[in-house]
Amino acid sequence: MDTEQLRALLDEVAAGRVGTDEAIARLAAGPLGDGAGFVDLGYARVDTHRGVRTGDPEVVYAAGKTAAETVGIVTTLRAASGDGRPTLVTRAGRETVDALRARWPDATVTDPARPLSTVAVGQLPPARGRVVVVCAGTSDAPVADEAALTVAASGAGVEVLRDVGVAGLHRLLAARDTLAGADCLVVVAGMEGALPSVIGGLVGTPLVAVPTSVGYGAAFNGLAALLGMLTACAPGIAVCNIDNGFGAGMFAARVARAAAGAAASAAASATGDATAAAGVADGADAASTAHAASTPGGAGPRGVVAAVPAPVELGT
Repeated sequence: MDTEQLRALLDEVAAGRVGTDEAIARLAAGPLGDGAGFVDLGYARVDTHRGVRTGDPEVVYAAGKTAAETVGIVTTLRAASGDGRPTLVTRAGRETVDALRARWPDATVTDPARPLSTVAVGQLPPARGRVVVVCAGTSDAPVADEAALTVAASGAGVEVLRDVGVAGLHRLLAARDTLAGADCLVVVAGMEGALPSVIGGLVGTPLVAVPTSVGYGAAFNGLAALLGMLTACAPGIAVCNIDNGFGAGMFAARVARAAAGAAASAAASATGDATAAAGVADGADAASTAHAASTPGGAGPRGVVAAVPAPVELGT
């Protein structure tokens, strides 16, 4: 259960369409779990309250867990959240991916042929806002794909630009309008990690950088890229941990959803202001017409009196 589902349930209770006992039962099965906000499986205490607190999808970090443990956790989360939100599994090995697909054949998988994949179980939510994931090289794709699926599962629209690293800068410049039009950027790069600084100097879009462990010896499994991004010359760059596409995707999705919400509020406010202004104008016209009707000589346009009544003569 997420915040939208909780709001809908409370609205139904307020309208009298759902009774108190039924609402309590839904809450117990949803955000409250066994009464404490989690379900104890013995090997894991599964948080069933996260959707209400943050609005983000449930996430299982599969590394270090057996396939059976991961499936068990996901099963519990699916029972708690229902069909309204997906469950995300990151760092899933091939055995775990096979087990998840056997249980949920319609699951979305980034690339099952890779050693580690990201899996989304359940229908992806409608997209709000727009994130562009920028992938420096094809070798960085697993991290970029993790970020992209995280964004989609978190309710934001996503587009991926692949192989636009600084070794061929013209490829990046050709996509400048795409970068500038996003609500947030996720920039994934290994080796020296220069790409986020370049993009940060081209556009003013909020940017979160992800260093990857791609590169030869002195890249130190992503440390060189991490340090390069942390010391970037361009301002406005946030940096995630090495290979942490999930963290970057979650951050970017929150930014995009907030931007979309702000845009919707601004549009609604503008519509309301226009309606109110029209109402004021109509009210002014009606008032001037009424005034003119009660005034000798009538009235001209917009309430301007056309003839002034003769002054009252005082008796002597």
